[in-house]
Amino acid sequence: MALGAARCRFSAASTASRPASRTRCVVFQASTRSPVRASAAQEPGQAARAALAAGLAALSLATAAPALADFRLPPISNDPDRCERGYTGNTIGQANAVSDKVLDLRKCNFAGKNLSGKTLAGALLSETDLTNSNLQEAVLTKSYAVDSNLAGADLTNAVVDRVDFTNAKLNRVKFVNAVVTGTVFDGADLSESVWEDALIGNEDVKRLCSNPTLTGESRFQVGCRGK
Repeated sequence: MALGAARCRFSAASTASRPASRTRCVVFQASTRSPVRASAAQEPGQAARAALAAGLAALSLATAAPALADFRLPPISNDPDRCERGYTGNTIGQANAVSDKVLDLRKCNFAGKNLSGKTLAGALLSETDLTNSNLQEAVLTKSYAVDSNLAGADLTNAVVDRVDFTNAKLNRVKFVNAVVTGTVFDGADLSESVWEDALIGNEDVKRLCSNPTLTGESRFQVGCRGK
């Protein structure tokens, strides 16, 4: 089976220095040569995120199911400062959720807090309160967010890659211009969620559209067919 490909156009300047740039990515499926989703023009300083978006989108086209394996959670860390680590996040291996220490944020309270730009890759977020939190440009690669509460959170420009949102509260969450690939939404509450200009993998679209809580304008933004 031919794999999809992502084709992006970037400015010549290096992304390492995070210059002002505009980027547009269009994902093509090799069998049809037609665009699957297109992201909006990026704001200054977003080139690096857009490059990651293209790579993840291409990966999602070749993935028929979420790349999440069953595993047994360790006991909740007894570190009294473990919740404070959420404001720092992981500092290494953001793309593959590799870290020198488990980022255990289970049952922590981040309601209304600012976690924008934080790398929470591989974080344990089950039963974590993230209501109305600022998660703009956050990296959530391989995060385990089962039974978490993100109601009203802002995930604009976030990387939502291979996250497990089983039974999570995602009502009113803003996924504006976010990258969404290989993620589980079984039993999640998606009511009034916003997906404007989000770059969503083909299989993720199918999973989202099968969720009965995704209705109205949210279904249109995701790209669901029919009512």
